[in-house]
Amino acid sequence: MKASTSALLRATAGAAVLLVLSLSAQGQATTQPATAAADSRITQVKVYPGSATVERVARVAAGARSVTFACLPAGLDVQSLQVSADASVRIGETSVLSEQRELSARCSTSPLDGRIRELEDQKAALQAENDALGMVTGYLKGLAGGGDAPGARAPMDARNLAAMTDAMRRTGQDSLLKQHQIQRRQAEIDRQLNPLLAERTRTQGNGGQVTAVTVTLAAGADADVKLSYQVNGPGWTPTYRALLDTTTRKVRIERQALVAQATGEDWRGVKLVLSTGQPRRETAGRLPTAWRIGIEPPPRPLAEMAYPAAPAAAMAPSPIMASKSMDSRERRTEPLFDVSVFDNSFATEFSVPQAIDVPSNGQRVTMALGQHEDTAKLAARTSPRVDASAFLVAELDQPAGVWPAGPMQLYRDGAFVGSGRWNAPTDARLTLSFGRDELVRVQAEPERDNQGTGGFAGSRAERKVQRAYMVENRHRTPITVQVLEAAPVSVDEKVRVASEFSPQPAELAWNKQPGLAMWQLDLAAGQTARVTADYTIGYPKDARLQMR
Repeated sequence: MKASTSALLRATAGAAVLLVLSLSAQGQATTQPATAAADSRITQVKVYPGSATVERVARVAAGARSVTFACLPAGLDVQSLQVSADASVRIGETSVLSEQRELSARCSTSPLDGRIRELEDQKAALQAENDALGMVTGYLKGLAGGGDAPGARAPMDARNLAAMTDAMRRTGQDSLLKQHQIQRRQAEIDRQLNPLLAERTRTQGNGGQVTAVTVTLAAGADADVKLSYQVNGPGWTPTYRALLDTTTRKVRIERQALVAQATGEDWRGVKLVLSTGQPRRETAGRLPTAWRIGIEPPPRPLAEMAYPAAPAAAMAPSPIMASKSMDSRERRTEPLFDVSVFDNSFATEFSVPQAIDVPSNGQRVTMALGQHEDTAKLAARTSPRVDASAFLVAELDQPAGVWPAGPMQLYRDGAFVGSGRWNAPTDARLTLSFGRDELVRVQAEPERDNQGTGGFAGSRAERKVQRAYMVENRHRTPITVQVLEAAPVSVDEKVRVASEFSPQPAELAWNKQPGLAMWQLDLAAGQTARVTADYTIGYPKDARLQMR
């Protein structure tokens, strides 16, 4: 009876303790707010020239009262933070905390650290195996008489001498070969490990900081919370490849983009959008000031000018000026590309369809943005007065859309001919140059320059200039040759210019530039043509011509 009573008392006491613990846990659950600390992921990055807008998403459970986006880059713009969610989540205040990376429990380790530890574990396992093999070889050396420790040599049996020596040879050979293979594998691991260690030192070392953004909310159901922010430094620049097929006269222009960033966070499997916009530039234009016209005051007397006022003492830079100069020094180390090429472009976005990886180490990632193909008009263009060489040019219609300026690689019939620069044309025609045409021979004849007088009683002087050029087509097929000539243009009413050409040029204001004449010659295979230009310049006899 006593045993059953004591058992009943112990059971009752245990039930009471469990009830107290349960009530305590329920009390804590009702008094402490639910906190969501799930890892966030980057879903989209919009890259501008010199900056980027990053969008992150974190999943919160029903009843959550806050969510923390941890391990964000320290260089994010706090004023650009934007938080959004669906109707089931009410958003409250937002707090931002910056701290050292090594002091953050969640940010002190990263996928990079995991990869480093994995390689270090592999290297340690190889070293342990190498040490074990070293013990085997040391023991074999002791059996062979090379050991220094007493008793290392085993008793020798003459009947088993051959078998023992053969076994020792095979075992020693296998051990030494395995040690050599282990050293090779350790060297390979070092080649993989050293860049990772350098990358970790660069991103986390020397007081690297991270940012944590905590958002207070009330989640009525499971939902996604989005956070977007801007970071300085990332950038993209367009590059182009122009490929000419002289047989079909087809030109294919391939548009590419180079993207790089070193913000401290890797972009893995994100949707990438490239924009030519400039969110960091001013948002309003400058206004004109009044145009005030008055009478210039009379000059000061010489006595006052002899003793100029002492220069004012140099003012120390204000804190605002100092901060601006410091910011400019910091910005010089951040941008990865020259963003001036986008100054005259309208904002256009390029959405990359596939998921993109852009590591945070400055590595440039190249991606295709489409291509344009068209039939071109080919011609050999030469300016004999400047350079007696002919260059193959292709003229085609300007492609539709916005094509920002950037470097261009040029290929002719599959061969690389050089580099140029893509600049958006000012008219509807686009001209690309594909290198020298060595089969077009251009020769400039010696220039004739004669002086004389004319007019009433010889009051005016005349200068006659004669120029001539020879062009020969050494191709086996007909070609078109364009010869450019700079004719004199008068900028003074007292100077009169008369020009005579043979034959008459196709254009007297080529490329909308007065004074630039252009002959367009259709030459058959082996044909030679000659063009001439005669200029008569009249001006007052007592005046001197100014040539520019």
